[in-house]
Amino acid sequence: MDDAEARERIAGAAEDLYYRKGFSAVGMDEIRSSAGVSLRRLYALFPSKDAVITEVLARRHAQWERGLAEQVSQAGNDTRRRLLAVFDYLDGWFRDPAFRGCAFINAFGELGGTRSHVAAIVRDHKASFQQCMTELVRTAGGSELLAAQLSILAEGAQSTAAIGEDPSSAAQARLAAEVLIAHETSREAGGTQAESTRHESAEFDPNKPCAPE
Repeated sequence: MDDAEARERIAGAAEDLYYRKGFSAVGMDEIRSSAGVSLRRLYALFPSKDAVITEVLARRHAQWERGLAEQVSQAGNDTRRRLLAVFDYLDGWFRDPAFRGCAFINAFGELGGTRSHVAAIVRDHKASFQQCMTELVRTAGGSELLAAQLSILAEGAQSTAAIGEDPSSAAQARLAAEVLIAHETSREAGGTQAESTRHESAEFDPNKPCAPE
């Protein structure tokens, strides 16, 4: 077994153990045993438990971004459907029997108060999701406020699904998202109509359609 394979086996074993049992409950010896490597090999590749945790969270971040991007892509070019695809992704995740909540929220709850680098990793992950949502909303012509609201819905659904063991949290959050998106759309449409009416009365030309400046 070369170093790349050993590293993958260790990271995979640690990810599974941490997610099922918690970060604090799992020691290096249990990871070594599950991965099928010697303790010496484990420490040669990951000098500390913090190094393993960092690797596991990096894997989780990549999985999240890849899965979310695939779900949004499947929604096609309809901007509303692309926004709601975020909640469809959550729905599928929550219904996975292995679902134990957000690994980043779990890590922050266990380690955020004593390991500042873990807290920083979690904040970076959440900021990345916020940025993703902001870009989706901006493409749909929505506001930063809507992006923040949809992000909070998604984050809240994750905690509610984990604590309440209820996958329907995603569907409920999706319904709330539909209301917010519809409100934003109607507000924008009303503003556009009012602006168009003002512009028409000021510069009406029967030979060409009215258009904003």
